Amino acid sequence: MAGFTLCFGGLLLLMFLFLWASKAEGYGPRLFNVMNYGAVADGQRDNSQALLRAWRDGCEWDGKAEVLIPYGTYMSDPVEFSGPCRGPINFVIRGILKAPTHNSKIFTTKWISFQYIDQLTITGGGTLDGQGASSWGFNDCNTNSNCPTLPTSLVLDFVTNSRVHHLTSLNSKNTHISIFASNNFNVSHVRISAPDDSPNTDGIKIGTSHRIRVSRSVIETGDDCIAMLSGSTKIHISKVYCGPGHGISIGSLGRSQGERDVKGIIVKNSTFSRTTNGVRIKTWASPASMKASNFIFQDIVMKDVFNPITIDQHYCPHGNCNPQISSNVQISNVLYKNIVGTSSSMVAVSLVCSQSKPCNNVVLDNINLVHTGKEAAISSCYHVNGLSYGHQNPVSCI
Repeated sequence: MAGFTLCFGGLLLLMFLFLWASKAEGYGPRLFNVMNYGAVADGQRDNSQALLRAWRDGCEWDGKAEVLIPYGTYMSDPVEFSGPCRGPINFVIRGILKAPTHNSKIFTTKWISFQYIDQLTITGGGTLDGQGASSWGFNDCNTNSNCPTLPTSLVLDFVTNSRVHHLTSLNSKNTHISIFASNNFNVSHVRISAPDDSPNTDGIKIGTSHRIRVSRSVIETGDDCIAMLSGSTKIHISKVYCGPGHGISIGSLGRSQGERDVKGIIVKNSTFSRTTNGVRIKTWASPASMKASNFIFQDIVMKDVFNPITIDQHYCPHGNCNPQISSNVQISNVLYKNIVGTSSSMVAVSLVCSQSKPCNNVVLDNINLVHTGKEAAISSCYHVNGLSYGHQNPVSCI
C-alpha cells in the first residue's frame, strides 16, 4: 500500500511539473516590461531605445511574449518594431505614448511602426498622442505639391493574422493608422480623435491589403474616417461612428499607372454625423486603368451630412486637372441599401461617373435622405447604368 501511495504521489508530481512547464513555455506569455529596459515615465525623455530593447527580447522569445508599457506618460522618438518574431507577440500600451514636437524629429513618414510580423496584437486601453498641433501648420499639401512629409502615428506594414483593439489615437500629425500589404487584420474598439480642421489626419488608411475588418470604433478627425486605396480587397467595415471628417472613401483611385484593382468592400451598420461626405467613391480623371467593383453600403444613418451618397470620377482636389480627360477606372456592382437620415446639401445623391467608362450595375434600394433646408433633396446622375428599388427620397436619377 505504501508503495502504491509513493507511486501515485510521484505520478501527481510529474503531472504537476508537466502542466507547469507547459504553461511556462506555451500558454502564459512572457512579460517584457519596458521599465526594466530603462523607460522613464516623465513625458519628456526619449524612450525609443528602451521600447526597442524590450521589443527585441520579446520578439526573440520562443513562445508567447508581451511587451508592456505600463501606466504613465512616455515620450518616444520615431521607432520601428520589426519581425519576424519567434511566436505570437502582444504590444500592450496601458499608458500614454507622446510623439516628439521638435522640428528636427517631425519630418518623417512614420512614428510608431510595425513590419513583417505574424500574430501581433496591439491593445491595452492606452493612447498614442501624436501632438499634431505642433506640426499642422507645415501641412499645406492642398496648395503645395512639395509639402513636407509628416509622420503617420501607427504604421502596420506586412502584418498578418493580427489585430489592434482598445486603443486611442489622438491628434496625429498626419494619418492616424496606416495598414499596408497586410492580410487577415482586425481593428476594433479604437477611438481616433483630431479636430475637424486638422489637415490630412485620415483615421485609417488601407492599401494593398486583404481581409481587413474595422468594427465598433469611433473616428473623429479632419480627413477621411477610413480610406481604402489601391489593392484593397475584402474589406469589412461595421458599427463605425464617423464624424467629424470626410466620410468613408474608396479612393482616390486611378491617379497613376500600375494601381491595383479594388474589390469586395462592405460598409454597414454605421453612422455619419456632420461629415462632408458619407460613403464616397472617388477616382482621378486620368489615363490610368483599373477596376473598382463589388461594393455594398448598407444600413447606414446620415446625420446632417453634406454629400451622403457620392461617386466622383472627376476628383481633382487641387483644381489643375485636364477637363478633356475622363477617368479610366471602371466602377461596377455597387449597392446602396437602407441608407436614411438628413443631408445638409440639396443634392443628397450624386453619382458622377466617367464618360468613357460609365458606372455599371449601380443599385439604389430603399434610400430616404431628407434635406435639412427648405428645398427638397434631389439626386444627380451622369453616365450611370443601374436600377432603383423600394422607397426613394430623393427621387432616383437612375
